Amino acid sequence: MRRLLVAAVLLGVLGGCRTTPPIVGEPAPTLDDPKQEAAYRSVLDRYSDRKEIYDGFDTRIFAGATFQTPAFRDARIHRRAIFQTLPAAKVEQLLAEEQADAAKFNEFFLAVHVNDYRYDDFAHRNSIWRIALVTPAGEVTPLEIRRLGRADLNVRAYYPYASLFWVGYRVRFPKTFTNGQPVIPEGTDEVMLRVASSLGNAEMKVHAR
Repeated sequence: MRRLLVAAVLLGVLGGCRTTPPIVGEPAPTLDDPKQEAAYRSVLDRYSDRKEIYDGFDTRIFAGATFQTPAFRDARIHRRAIFQTLPAAKVEQLLAEEQADAAKFNEFFLAVHVNDYRYDDFAHRNSIWRIALVTPAGEVTPLEIRRLGRADLNVRAYYPYASLFWVGYRVRFPKTFTNGQPVIPEGTDEVMLRVASSLGNAEMKVHAR
C-alpha cells in the first residue's frame, strides 16, 4: 500500500509539473557549419538566461532574455550575414547601426510564454509586470518596452530558446542614472533583468561584458 501511495504521489507531481512549454513547429534554423553554430551558441549563452514562474506545479510563465551587448550584437549580425548572404558593405552598415544603439541604451531581447494570455501585457502602460535592470549601482526601469510579436522562425534563428508560441519584446534601459552616473559601472561582471508581479518574479542573470 505504501508503495502504491508513493507511486501515485510521484505520478501526480510529474503529471502536474511542466518545466518546458509545448514544442510546436519546426526546430530553429541553424548554420551549416557546426563550428560557427557552436561559436554563436556560446556567445548567446553568455548573455542569456531563462527562468520560470510557477503556481504550485504549474508554470504561469516561461521567460528568456538576452542582453544586447556589443559582443552579442556583433555575433548576431554576422550570423544574419551568413543566413542572408549579405555583402560586406551591408554588414558594416548593420554593425555600425547596432553599435550606435549599444552606445545609447542598455537593451534586452525578452521572450515570454504565458499560459494565460491576459498576463501577456508587458508593453501596456498599466501592465501587471514591473521590469527592472538591476546592477551593482542600483536599478532602473525601462525607457521603452516594445512588443515585437510572435517568435517566428526568423526570430528563433537568433534566439532559439523561444518557441512558436512565445512573444518577443525589446526592452530598453538608460545608460546613466539621472545624476549622470553609469547604470552599469565599469568592470561589472553580471547584471540582472527582473520581471515581477503579484504572480511571482523571474530574475535572469547575464554577463555584462
